[in-house]
Amino acid sequence: MSDDNDLIRSDHPGGVVCLTLNHGPVNALSAEGLLAFADTIKALEAEEAVRAIVIASPFKVFSAGLNLKQAQGFDMTDQHAIVRGLNEGFLALFACAKPTVVAVNGAAIAGGLFYVLASDYRIAVPSASFGLAEVRVGADFPLGPLEIARATLSPNDLRRLMLTGQPMSAEDAKTSGMVDRIVTPEDLMQTALAEAATLGQIPPRTYASVKRQIRGDVIALIEAGIAAGANAPESGWFNDETVPAMRAMIGG
Repeated sequence: MSDDNDLIRSDHPGGVVCLTLNHGPVNALSAEGLLAFADTIKALEAEEAVRAIVIASPFKVFSAGLNLKQAQGFDMTDQHAIVRGLNEGFLALFACAKPTVVAVNGAAIAGGLFYVLASDYRIAVPSASFGLAEVRVGADFPLGPLEIARATLSPNDLRRLMLTGQPMSAEDAKTSGMVDRIVTPEDLMQTALAEAATLGQIPPRTYASVKRQIRGDVIALIEAGIAAGANAPESGWFNDETVPAMRAMIGG
């Protein structure tokens, strides 16, 4: 996401704001887009009239993570930039004091899964899938996404997703607790907005306080890591296996 139109805001009853990820065709992640997403989440957090936030996508793929063809050409500056974007973009969502609901209408893969894991309530359609493919493309996890995954996935799901790189179905994700509800595509947005409005009725300071009780240690760990240089790892993000693995993944 990089253009103003790549993140579309719409306002709904009950103080609910929907942020639509609109970087077609697969909501590929970029450093500038993730930092813009972080700024938007923080701005909504500061708006008193906003009671809850929904994250949605208009595309068949919710978010496919990095554009692997483009990422093969990343130099050290590019690697540091995307690591910063991943750390700060998803930390902003994970730490947001207001209720957040994600409406998953398709595949949420690799970095794209962190829109799901960092949200408070997760709704998906039956055809959705969820995966962390980083190991298959020769990349480990930046600090922010790693700690969010540790905090929100069971140890067994963490093992399964991170070490195989293979996706889970919506039904498996619901059984594991990664997804809260599965609804039809026709009902997805209506359900997400309704759930957000319900969460938005909870006393907001209390909601923020309880959320901080649950997540505060992880947030502090990520913030301390960022302050200590986690946004710019000395050796970069990629290793000598990364580009060949990315090339093999996309077939060229």
